[in-house]
Amino acid sequence: TIVCKLVFRRLQAKAHVLDDAALDLGLQKQIKRMSLLAIFLFSSDLYLFRLTLLFSGTEFLVRFPTFEALIFLAFFILHLVIVWAFAWEVQDRIMPHTLSRRDYIRSNLSISLPAILPWFIISILADLIPFLPFEAVRVFLLSPQGEILFILGLLTPIAILAPVMIARFWRCKPLSDSPERSIIENVCQKAGLKYKSILQWDLFGGGMITAGVMGLIARFRYILVTPAMVRVLNPKEIEAVILHEIGHVQKRHMLFYLLFFIGFMLVIYFLTDPMILLLYLAWPIFQAAAFIGISKAEFAPVLFSGILILMFILYFRYLFGFFMRNFERQADIHVFSFMDNAIPLITTFHKIAAFSRQSPDKPSWHHFSISERVAFLKRCHFNPRLIDTHHKKIRYFLGIYVMVMILACFCGYAISYGWAKDGFEGFVTQQLIKHELKINPENSDLYVLVGDYYYGLKKHKKAIEAYENVLRIDPENVHALNNLSWLLSTCPDTELIDPSRALDLAQRAVKIEPLPHILDTHAQACFLNRDFQCAMDMAMAALEKATDKQSYYRDQLDRFKRAYDATLN
Repeated sequence: TIVCKLVFRRLQAKAHVLDDAALDLGLQKQIKRMSLLAIFLFSSDLYLFRLTLLFSGTEFLVRFPTFEALIFLAFFILHLVIVWAFAWEVQDRIMPHTLSRRDYIRSNLSISLPAILPWFIISILADLIPFLPFEAVRVFLLSPQGEILFILGLLTPIAILAPVMIARFWRCKPLSDSPERSIIENVCQKAGLKYKSILQWDLFGGGMITAGVMGLIARFRYILVTPAMVRVLNPKEIEAVILHEIGHVQKRHMLFYLLFFIGFMLVIYFLTDPMILLLYLAWPIFQAAAFIGISKAEFAPVLFSGILILMFILYFRYLFGFFMRNFERQADIHVFSFMDNAIPLITTFHKIAAFSRQSPDKPSWHHFSISERVAFLKRCHFNPRLIDTHHKKIRYFLGIYVMVMILACFCGYAISYGWAKDGFEGFVTQQLIKHELKINPENSDLYVLVGDYYYGLKKHKKAIEAYENVLRIDPENVHALNNLSWLLSTCPDTELIDPSRALDLAQRAVKIEPLPHILDTHAQACFLNRDFQCAMDMAMAALEKATDKQSYYRDQLDRFKRAYDATLN
């Protein structure tokens, strides 16, 4: 609150030396900066100050974690409300008495909150999966493949029906009968666009000159227009704006937006687990955190959240923003399909700049500036081939996007759930163990992990070396004694077989902890040394103590008995 107050009051103090365009540009920059600060403070509250523990143990929230997430989301939105509350003071200097502070905050909320609607529906339904009465369905939906189908299966109906819910949330109402409504209806009829209704959109009090369209299918498609648009624009300009919105529909931009959203969700879904594993290899970062007194366990969630936020910003700010800007340009040039020139759209852009008191050169992450849009329309008027060139450019980059997303999802699936999972996890484990051994070379437990890792990879020589290192540091480490004995008794590489060493290790392990699997190792070592009576005794003891794998221990006993009987014959 203090930072926002100082920043926006300082900007407000400069109002007398800045024109409206410069003041608006400064306002938007500070809103972005304060929003990023809100994200940082919110993450710090969650992980550094352990607010995530606030509701731990609450049975309802444990069963339905979506509601816990909503509580924390509301807490984050409170941060943004503080930003908007102080930003309004500057906004009111630019366009005085057009919108109260409450309406300004409410308008920002109404624009932002529908974005969480898909997440909320999918998340709350996912919370209900464990309570399904059909076990086969429940098990499938909790599997990786089931989760993917669950999410994709819900996104389609949500995307289709969302315009109905959003229109009600925004309190849109049908545009009253008027000459302007007739113009819009005639343009849609001429362009062949079907829709559900034409709605009045009171965005920021209805004082913005803008329009919109939402809906993937005609039955749930709405055309939105603000009161300022129908009041300020002349008939030709209204027609040009609606043709722009029709361009979004006929070029399937909303379908592509859904594709981008799904692409981001799939990439995050497939790459989350690998990213978490790789984070633990970021030793310099954790060492820096430890230097200022933050443990690895405390800092890891903060770092992971920061990476997710960064990925979100990069994906939507740059990749999604690139396509949005070019889709807007594609919608702009759609007017050439129905009008002889783009002059009405150009004059509309000039009115938007003048009415909003913004510079026509003002940059935007999702739109080219008004000056750039006007210049491109003029170039297309004198060189119509630029229109086809732009369409081809979009198709080209969409193809690249699809191929990259398919490759990313394929690699992510292979690493997280498929054929590369074991190899990737083994690589990360190996690097972690090597790093820890450099720090603490006398840690016998780490050498045990190294031995098990190499044993799993069937690198027997390295496994033996690791287990020997364990016993050098900790001669009574049962795990190492048992595994090394088994390896020296059963290794496929016969050069590594060592009967006497294997028996000695097994005897030492049994004295310390005579568990079934250790007795079985002792039996194997006795068998290798042709002491069949000892092998049978140890195998019988293992079978008697075993609570599982009894068929295995019985087979071992039968094998040793057959070998003993063969010596008698």
